[in-house]
Amino acid sequence: MLSRLPALGRRRNASHSSLSWLRLHFVSERSEAGASESDSYCISDAGLTAVADGFSNLEKLSLIWCSNATSAGLRSVAEKCRFLKSLDLQGCYVGDQGLVAIGKCCRQLEVLNLRFCEGLTDTGLVELALGCGKTLKWLGVAACAKITDTSLEAVGSHCSSLETLSLDSEFVQNKGVLAVAKGCSLLRNLSLQCINVTDEALTAVGVFCSSLESLALFSFQRFTDKSLCAIGKGCKKLKSLMLSDCYFLSDKGLEAVAAGCSELAHLEVNGCHNIGTYGLESIGRSCMRLKELALLYCQKVGDEALSEVGKGCKYLEALHLVDCSIIGDDAIYSIATGCRNLKRLHIRRCYEVGSKGIIAVGSNCKYLTDLSIRFCDRVGDEALVAIGQGCPFLRHLNVSGCHQIGDNGIIAIARGCPQLSYLDVSVLQNLRDMALAEVGEGCPLLKDIVLSHCRQITDVGLDRLVKRCRLLESCHMVYCPGITTAGVATVISSCTNMKKVLIEKAKVSERTQRRAGSVISYLCVDL
Repeated sequence: MLSRLPALGRRRNASHSSLSWLRLHFVSERSEAGASESDSYCISDAGLTAVADGFSNLEKLSLIWCSNATSAGLRSVAEKCRFLKSLDLQGCYVGDQGLVAIGKCCRQLEVLNLRFCEGLTDTGLVELALGCGKTLKWLGVAACAKITDTSLEAVGSHCSSLETLSLDSEFVQNKGVLAVAKGCSLLRNLSLQCINVTDEALTAVGVFCSSLESLALFSFQRFTDKSLCAIGKGCKKLKSLMLSDCYFLSDKGLEAVAAGCSELAHLEVNGCHNIGTYGLESIGRSCMRLKELALLYCQKVGDEALSEVGKGCKYLEALHLVDCSIIGDDAIYSIATGCRNLKRLHIRRCYEVGSKGIIAVGSNCKYLTDLSIRFCDRVGDEALVAIGQGCPFLRHLNVSGCHQIGDNGIIAIARGCPQLSYLDVSVLQNLRDMALAEVGEGCPLLKDIVLSHCRQITDVGLDRLVKRCRLLESCHMVYCPGITTAGVATVISSCTNMKKVLIEKAKVSERTQRRAGSVISYLCVDL
């Protein structure tokens, strides 16, 4: 979304008191002549001053990657927009002086995003904490090399109302996080990616932050089960837990969370190689309110874990599995039969999952709206037949790389899932035009389709599809030898809502390029 200064100037008198939210960020646009080089629009200090002059009642201002804005422009905003409650400076190279001015003048500030603000130091954030400490509720800091524990100590001392902290830093250590934990007892959401923070800091979170509801930990090499045991013991309100690349966490820590955090509704375990079946079994037994479970690159989690989840977590609505090499059909069967409210199932490269598990989903999960089974070689047409017969509300289907799926499976989907809006059948070597024609007949709400690497699809099937699917907005069809220049032209002429066509450049005629160059994206095949 781009708000340009001339338009603001024209509306200035009429909107002086009514405008409360303005988002200004870097945007590139192609010229009408289709030049390859784009013009850049980026607000400067003069623009910010004009905004401040015209909209003194502004409450929310978002400046995303506005590199031309400096402390001078931010001072103008601070001095004239004293009702400001939310300020997003992501990617702006503003200095401390601007942030100090915000702290002095905008005493109602509640939300502050400083991600990738490389020009800031402790001086600016400390002064802001002194000025806005009573109202600040949300703070985000990432890749700010000169913001250290000193800033977080100020936040801990003055921002007692802080509810959300997102921190990504190589320079913050235990001292800063300890100060926040002790001083911000109302903290509800905490996201940390700090390689120098250890168990000492996270244990303090467990002790002092009893209101914590969401915790995300990324790439920690110094956290152990001691930390999670403290969280399980002290954070009884925890509803969301994300663990990514935390190599020293094991089943013991997850068991402690399961025992203490019975309200847990969202769990993601990503690349934590020492967490296995036993830890997830504990979640299944104790966290009956679990709604979403994501297991990514969990090589030690087996079928027994999801069997327990299927037995205990009746309210599960979403399951995501990526590269879980020993999870198979028995696990998916247990989920399908136990979690009948399942709405989203995403499975990628889980090679032990086959048709049996997906058939169980079709037979038991009638509310399913989103199914993705990418590169699952053992899933065949019979699985999609069951989905087509049992899941009438399906809107999103991705079967990319499932080589055993062909016409019969996709035809069953077309005939049984009329609400389908997204379909990815890329890399299906056995898919032919007749299936595409059936999709055209049965799925009039289709908006996005991916056909890339379908070697048997031709212009004939494409023509049948687009004549019926008038709402189509995107079509990816690279490396389809049966699709020609004529087929691409048919897509362009038939789909008036089209926003993106991905195709090889050689298959676009000059006429098609002139007609719809703005929606065509090319895949370079000459490299």
